[in-house]
Amino acid sequence: MEDRRTDIVAVVAALVLGAASAGRADNWPQWRGPLNDGISTEHGVPTSWSKTVNVAWRTPLPGRAGATPCVWGDRIYLTSNEGDDLVLLCVAAENGSIKWKRTACSGNQDARAGEGNSASPSPSTDGEHVWAFFGTGILACYAVDGAEVWRLDTNERFGPIDIQFGMTSTPVLDGDFLYLQLIHGPMKLDDQTRTGKVIKLDKKTGRTIWEVDRVTDAQFECKHSYASPMLYRDDTREFLVAHGADCTTGHALEDGRELWRFGGLNGPTATNPKPHDQTFRLVASPGVVPGTIIIPTCKSGPTVALRVNDDLVGDCSDKAAVIRWINPLTPDVSTPVIHDGLVYLLHKDGKLQCVDLETGKDVYVKRTHTSQHRTSPLLVDGRLSFGSNDGWVSVVRAGRDFELLDSIDIGEAITASLLVANGTLYIRSYDALYAIRAN
Repeated sequence: MEDRRTDIVAVVAALVLGAASAGRADNWPQWRGPLNDGISTEHGVPTSWSKTVNVAWRTPLPGRAGATPCVWGDRIYLTSNEGDDLVLLCVAAENGSIKWKRTACSGNQDARAGEGNSASPSPSTDGEHVWAFFGTGILACYAVDGAEVWRLDTNERFGPIDIQFGMTSTPVLDGDFLYLQLIHGPMKLDDQTRTGKVIKLDKKTGRTIWEVDRVTDAQFECKHSYASPMLYRDDTREFLVAHGADCTTGHALEDGRELWRFGGLNGPTATNPKPHDQTFRLVASPGVVPGTIIIPTCKSGPTVALRVNDDLVGDCSDKAAVIRWINPLTPDVSTPVIHDGLVYLLHKDGKLQCVDLETGKDVYVKRTHTSQHRTSPLLVDGRLSFGSNDGWVSVVRAGRDFELLDSIDIGEAITASLLVANGTLYIRSYDALYAIRAN
């Protein structure tokens, strides 16, 4: 066990050093950044900007999507639809020119009320290759020059995807591996079939390292999860966190076996006393920091903070020792940002909730912009930034005192999360990709 802990400590140290290097090298390798937490360590990003001020360039896109771009060096990668086709684009960070575009597949599906499409999962890169997953179930790997390396159809390998609004879960890139959760099933009251899986792939070849069934008792639409998995690591533990179908589970990285399970998210339970809801589908992904996992639910459900301790093993649904706190409010779509002892939860109606990480008590719940919000906040240089479906970006000072620093009208729907790389703030709207940097 001592050797195992030593190995994990070495991995954590390498990750910390890698994150620091990533901060210096200004890479944003996947959806939530170098450490999958939505936090950038950069400084000097413009604090004053608009649709025209401090805009280095604006590149029109072939279609709309909610996928957050990833950045490595002088290249930006993002997915989009182009009519019925689903494409991966490489954009030059210097001037916004499109260096190449590849069609990965066809069969784009629009979600209800323009909330998204089959280009909703975000791509990832390690500087040598780019991986793009689409709601159709196609996962493809490209070299940075646009050459296709491999592709697979997850419908063929792991079973047909059956989910109401398309599979929007973003894979996690970690070292030499990709981790996926495909949690779905027939949306029929009399059909108890469930087809959820958690999967580990070799990133270089697409080979399946392992796949495990994600067994649940979820009913009807509750079988569907639009959330993404997260990696948890501290100085003694590491596991994959899968979220959906009325529960959250932890899986061993080496073989996928289930280490722990926290259910009861869909009431009536001690965790969530509200009546059971058969449309209780999970969209927001968990937030993780050493010692704690923040579990958002949906609709009128709660947010639950789990302690990562020796009691987090087996079925933990009724273990008081693993529950740090339960807050009655939850974001429906946005993933939490956790920083400096505070948890930031962005609600769909534009309210920003700040919660004390230790106690779960509200520090504040304040309205920002009144519209639908489907992005997850970006924290950079002491400021939280997030976009809205009607094209406004709100900027809020991080900390215990709420202060709305700016509201900026882009005038184009934003459902992708903002990101920072190379001293540049990138905003992906339905119409274009913006690069914001000091002139």
